Amino acid sequence: MDNKVALVTGAASGVGLCVAHTLVAAGARVIMTDLQESRGKAAAAELGGQVRFMTMDVADADDWDSVLASITSEEGRLDVLVNNAAILKPGTIETTSLDDWQLLHRINSDSVFLGCQKSMPLLKEQGGAIINVSSIAALAGRADYLAYSASKGSVAAMTRVIAAHCRQRKYRVRCNSVHPDGVLTPMTLAALPEGIDPNLITIDSDPMNRMCQPEDVAAAVAFLASDESRAINGIELRVDSGQFIMSI
Repeated sequence: MDNKVALVTGAASGVGLCVAHTLVAAGARVIMTDLQESRGKAAAAELGGQVRFMTMDVADADDWDSVLASITSEEGRLDVLVNNAAILKPGTIETTSLDDWQLLHRINSDSVFLGCQKSMPLLKEQGGAIINVSSIAALAGRADYLAYSASKGSVAAMTRVIAAHCRQRKYRVRCNSVHPDGVLTPMTLAALPEGIDPNLITIDSDPMNRMCQPEDVAAAVAFLASDESRAINGIELRVDSGQFIMSI
């Protein structure tokens, strides 16, 4: 990843912050974006000179234009796009409101469309990698998370189509999705049932448990961002300790 430029959305905390750490350690220059401005700036300052932070609403087309214009001006290139920003909210087919349905699709799916479309002119100049963070919920039914599952399913389908588009046009841009299940981040911790101790449900305590750490997802993202995965395109990489296959 030496001298490569990476853009990571939703990078002020959780998986996105861990991805930024991992890419910087591999030698990349990283642009972190998030709506959490103070937390994002503090994280970027801690990571050092190879990192800068920009406040961004990933569902706003103008914000994408502004961030990418800055990257073009300051870096002159973009090699890696990590569409990580997302929100999580429960709801079944009977309880999900239209407002919640549209909100989750705007943040979780529309943002990925905008990121991939707006970044393509830069990425295809020298080739690069898009990694879209989806979810196991996109592949298996999650009865209590209708809108979230549907929005992440859209990300998975979009990823396959973009991979085919880039290969067909010989852009040398790969597009893959990562599908975690139960990552211990502030977002998922807030959704855990009351009374559950997260320290007792991690991979460290039970190697076959479904809950993993942000570092597990970040390692998968970093691999797909690197030249070591140059022959991998259009895949759905599960990071779930086998939870999906056990549920089939």
